[in-house]
Amino acid sequence: DEDDEDDDEDDDDDDEDDDDDDDDDDDDDDDDDDDDDDDDAPRRAIKDGNFIVESVLATNLPTGPGIPTKAELFGGLNARKGNEVSKDDLSNDLEALLNTGLFANVDANVTPKGKNGYAVEFVFREKIWPNVQTFKVQGATVLPPSIEREVLTTVRKQGQCTVRVLATMKNIIEGYYTSKGITFGTISHFDGMETGDVVAHVIEGEITRVKAVFLDDQMQPITRGRTHPRVIQREHNFKVGQLYNVEDAKTALRDIFLLQLFDNVQVVPRPDDRDQSKVQVDIVLRERPVKTAESELEWSIAPGEGGKPDLVSIKPGGSVFFEHRNLDGWGRQLYGSVSTANFLQPQDDLGFKLEYHHPYCLGDGDPDKTNFKTSVFNSRKLSPVFAGGPLMEEVPSIWVDRAGAKATVTQNFTRQSKATASVIVEEVTTRDESGAVVGAGSKQGAQGQLSSDGPPTTHSGNGTDRLMFFQGGLTRDTTHFVNGTPVGARDIFNVAQSVGLGSALPIYNRFSAECTRFIQLRPEHKKRNTPPPVLVTHAKAGTIVGNCASYDAFTLGGPHSCRGYNVGELGAARSFLEYAAEIRVPVPKLDTHAFAFWERCTDLGSSASVPGNPTEYYRRAGSGTSMGAGIKLGPVRAEYATDGNQANGNWFVRFGERF
Repeated sequence: DEDDEDDDEDDDDDDEDDDDDDDDDDDDDDDDDDDDDDDDAPRRAIKDGNFIVESVLATNLPTGPGIPTKAELFGGLNARKGNEVSKDDLSNDLEALLNTGLFANVDANVTPKGKNGYAVEFVFREKIWPNVQTFKVQGATVLPPSIEREVLTTVRKQGQCTVRVLATMKNIIEGYYTSKGITFGTISHFDGMETGDVVAHVIEGEITRVKAVFLDDQMQPITRGRTHPRVIQREHNFKVGQLYNVEDAKTALRDIFLLQLFDNVQVVPRPDDRDQSKVQVDIVLRERPVKTAESELEWSIAPGEGGKPDLVSIKPGGSVFFEHRNLDGWGRQLYGSVSTANFLQPQDDLGFKLEYHHPYCLGDGDPDKTNFKTSVFNSRKLSPVFAGGPLMEEVPSIWVDRAGAKATVTQNFTRQSKATASVIVEEVTTRDESGAVVGAGSKQGAQGQLSSDGPPTTHSGNGTDRLMFFQGGLTRDTTHFVNGTPVGARDIFNVAQSVGLGSALPIYNRFSAECTRFIQLRPEHKKRNTPPPVLVTHAKAGTIVGNCASYDAFTLGGPHSCRGYNVGELGAARSFLEYAAEIRVPVPKLDTHAFAFWERCTDLGSSASVPGNPTEYYRRAGSGTSMGAGIKLGPVRAEYATDGNQANGNWFVRFGERF
């Protein structure tokens, strides 16, 4: 009260010691010892009738979840520590506190504190209304009626309506909005408490504007960027008139960043300046350089006459890579790379790839985000089909060169589930270590001589095939990560169908299907980031109907087939079946998991129907079993896997996931 202030100002300085004893209730971090300044320090000039606030106290202020805190109530008042205030300022503060509608009365007591200041104590008397009879929510568009019934049932048990009862209503309603990601869903005010018919007025954060804000290298806003705004719009779900949802913000951050056009992406929601109950969304972006070129040069020095290298024997090799990430500002991308071990004679092993990527090829409104990709390529890989079994001497390697063109259309049903359709025209050439074209595999005979009567390497039998075929793929992936380990289901189906054009007019159908389940055995720990225990089950099968070239045969063994064996060590088959189980258990303190597994794969007796039977020719088993255990350390898997055919095992360090 203002009269209290006048009385307090008339108090004698002798009362200061008594007032200091009450400072234990002071919520502010002040120290009376600091008030003992030097007598010579200049004193602050104060207007007549004003005083300096040394501390602000709150007495009888209700506390609890949902009730405004002292900091929230006092944040906009004039009476704050260090401020010079007048009678009018204090009256305005009292009026502001009463206007919250939460208190029946608020008084102010002003008492001297220290040498030059005063303590302001606000004394609250909680308002009490009649019992709540009905409860309604106004302004809500997504709040279900069940929430209103839940609120009414809860508050009727609490008797008279007080600030604490209103806080209970507020917690239930705003808790629902928070659980749904509607972070701007709040109660602005209540009314109707005097009659018991309480009405809660809510604001939900309706979006009034969505804007892309581009930044320069110094993180300062610029008028426009290189990227067309529609490229940004099609990657987020924010729409004017809809409610702001934090899940939409997370999706926008992920999908816009995956465009690879920006190195900094932020979603910044803020209240609309014209209507504080509405929300404006700024998507803040800093663009990456659109053009990139990299080159790498390696020198391979070969010995000449006398064992010393000369200029002729110095062979430069390396690679050149370039990309344009944002053609015409529409997010279309062009990539190219060239590599060789000898730039002086690149025809020996030249590898190249030129790829063009066109997102949203069916238009910006396409919900499946259909994209088109085309490429021309020339690649070389070592064929595991022509590899010796564990009981054979080293076998001459066969390299498979593929040169051609590929066009692919991809539909994205979800972030991880998709369908692809491709047409491929290519030339396949098999070569030996020297680069010469070979039409059959070879091995060393009993006398050490080289035998070239092995399986044919191509359809034509002369080492070169020209083919045209179609490819299709379907992926259903519902996996998600729980503390770093995947949980969910993944199904993949792939098929390739030739059209009978090319060398030897091959007609064939090659398909495979796999099914993997990641089964969470126990809920994750709420206080630690340790992954939960997971059981992984996996099965994969495939077959080739019609003509079967050796380079298309299914290879058995390897880190993604049957662990414990090298790639292709178990055989090359027309049909196959593999199945596996893995149990993953958390490792305390390391926030990772250890695992144990069992796997088996078999050619189902189909190796004999592969031309030349590479499995038998290279003395491979055709099937195998492996088991073992390991631990995952970041992206690395350290594991021990057994070879069930040879009854031995080895340690392996591998990157990435097995399934």
